[in-house]
Amino acid sequence: MAMWIQAQQLQGEALHQMQALYGQHFPIEVRHYLAQWIECQLWDSVELDNPAEEAKAKRLLENLVGELQKKAQLQGGEDGFLLKIKLGHYANQIKSTYDRCPLELVRCIKHILHSEQRLVQEATDVSVKGSAMDSLSQRHQQINQSFEELRLATQETENELRKLQHSQEYFIIQYQENLRIQAQLSSLSSLPQAERTQRETTLQSKRTTVDAWLTREASTLQKYRLDLSEQHQKTLSLLRKQQTLILEEELIQWKRRQQLAGNGGPHEGGLDVLQSWCEKLADLIWQNRQQIRRCEHLTKQLPLPGPMEELLSKLNADITDIISALVTSTFIIEKQPPQVLKTQTKFAATVRLLVGGKLNVHMNPPQVKAVIVSEQQAKALLKNESTHSESSGEILNNNCVMEYQQATGTLSAHFRSMSLKRIKRSDRRGAESVTEEKFTVLFESQFSVGGNELVFHVKTLSLPVVVIVHGSQDNNATATVLWDNAFAELGRVPFIVPDKVLWPQLCDTLDTKYKAEMHSGRGLSEDNMVFLAQKAFTNSSNNPEDSRNMTISWAQFNRESLPGRNFTFWQWFDGVVELMKKHLKPHWNDGAILGFVNKQQAQDMLLSKPNGTFLLRFSDSEIGGITIAWVAENPNKPGERLVWNLLPYTTKDFSIRSLADRISDLNHLLFLYPDRPKDEVFAKYYTPPLCKCQQHRSRFTTPNPEPSGGAPTFMDQTASPSVSLPNNFGSV
Repeated sequence: MAMWIQAQQLQGEALHQMQALYGQHFPIEVRHYLAQWIECQLWDSVELDNPAEEAKAKRLLENLVGELQKKAQLQGGEDGFLLKIKLGHYANQIKSTYDRCPLELVRCIKHILHSEQRLVQEATDVSVKGSAMDSLSQRHQQINQSFEELRLATQETENELRKLQHSQEYFIIQYQENLRIQAQLSSLSSLPQAERTQRETTLQSKRTTVDAWLTREASTLQKYRLDLSEQHQKTLSLLRKQQTLILEEELIQWKRRQQLAGNGGPHEGGLDVLQSWCEKLADLIWQNRQQIRRCEHLTKQLPLPGPMEELLSKLNADITDIISALVTSTFIIEKQPPQVLKTQTKFAATVRLLVGGKLNVHMNPPQVKAVIVSEQQAKALLKNESTHSESSGEILNNNCVMEYQQATGTLSAHFRSMSLKRIKRSDRRGAESVTEEKFTVLFESQFSVGGNELVFHVKTLSLPVVVIVHGSQDNNATATVLWDNAFAELGRVPFIVPDKVLWPQLCDTLDTKYKAEMHSGRGLSEDNMVFLAQKAFTNSSNNPEDSRNMTISWAQFNRESLPGRNFTFWQWFDGVVELMKKHLKPHWNDGAILGFVNKQQAQDMLLSKPNGTFLLRFSDSEIGGITIAWVAENPNKPGERLVWNLLPYTTKDFSIRSLADRISDLNHLLFLYPDRPKDEVFAKYYTPPLCKCQQHRSRFTTPNPEPSGGAPTFMDQTASPSVSLPNNFGSV
């Protein structure tokens, strides 16, 4: 209920926007009387695009209707009688409206709550005194101020147009009066001379007066028309400027955020705000267009000498260009198809026309078609060298009708079950592999506005996609997508990316990806970055400053193998991410895993600590491996201490037994580096053993240790009583 209390405090435009959220589809009285109940329900837990969630939505609908009926029954006395009837009516209305489509009720309420939250937050931000307004707020304020200027300018030209129309109507009446006088003068010949002279003098005087007035008024009307035309030119200039700001800055920035979200960046928000701006633009453009059309009608109705016909023709062409740019630019992809696209696998996407509801496009719902095109075909389409959408593959279920959601005012096409049946690849250049080849999904549609007055053929391209046929290609395909999302420049030719980037730029990208996969604020530290630099560049030092100006090429990132290995830098890093994401996420977030430490560093760190101190580090020799390094006495040389390393554990190992349980099995591991008792860190993750025999059996699956810095040395049972040691070792 707290949000509803805050929403009721809104003022001005914010209050107007809040009130506009409600209507017959969901009365504001329902929101008011059930405020606490509504805000306590888990609306966001319902997946709107999943038909299986309909039962959950149905329960929410039934509970809402029940709460309304209960509220109605509680109303008593004379004052409560009308409210009792009204609430009962709303209960029946909501039940009949949403009974067959309960998911639409959830969609409606989610939209209302999110919009209220946004409006309250914006109002709160504005009301904080003394706080500097950030650049985003300043831009939004500038846009809203410009809309107010445009509204006033459009209202002014509307008023002037009405004045012009009234003046012209009076002019036509006087003109008809002049014609009537002329007709009367022509009919005087049949009258007697004396009477004719008298009447003729009177009529001629009257005609002279009317002629003089018509001459003056014609000049005035022409000036009115020219002034109005000049006002329209100014309004169109403001409209074009506002539209450029919204489409070429705000919308482009939204698309860029959407692309970075593909690498794990903050999820793109603000689409509802963009839609509200685009709808305001559409409304103002259409009002001005109708005014210009009425000016044309008035000019044809009463032709006067002058340049008005040419001026109006240019104004009409300009306003049509503006609305065309708005419509074609606001056909956007709200939910991108997966950027690594596997053939014969179901995938989804959503396209949206931000001005669809305002221009009543939904009155004749358009159909959207999806086709997959190559990089070369995308270039040709953007250069307008190709109007025919030639496909590079076959997508099943690639046609969808746009649906209008009255509650949210959105016009969208939800492709829920597309599947890429086949792909036609181009000839590749040099070392380029299939996982470096980029395609894009082209969405196109055609619709009309203004009663078929204007017809638009709209197209939009998805973010680049890499097509794979087997899961083993996913790793390299993800690298291509990651590089493209991170380093694509605005307005580029499809799908050009730099061949090399500064190392800190790549570090930022890897950090974003890592934090997103871990669902944690704990990303990659500066020490981790130094470790990665040493892996990527063989000549990198321990000083982070030394790598700040270094560049890394695409080939170094994921085409050339690391020295002495059969995998690339990215393949190694991605293996770490996959291992952590699937099995070790809580331990990373607890700070239990150092991870990015090489063998020599581990030895230096552990030798200064008591025996039994251990740490967890990622394997240098195996993709997706993690090893345990610990310090202990050398059983063959009393008094000598060695750092031991187990062979790496992998996803396969952790699918059998967890890391915490494996650490519990190893009794000689006592302290997690630097000095934390292991049970303090890992006990909450231990699995209680079912029986002693099972616990004993699990210990015999532990990989072998080898000491750092020397030939493999066996540990005897006294030094490591819980470890079984077959005669095989491997590098770590």
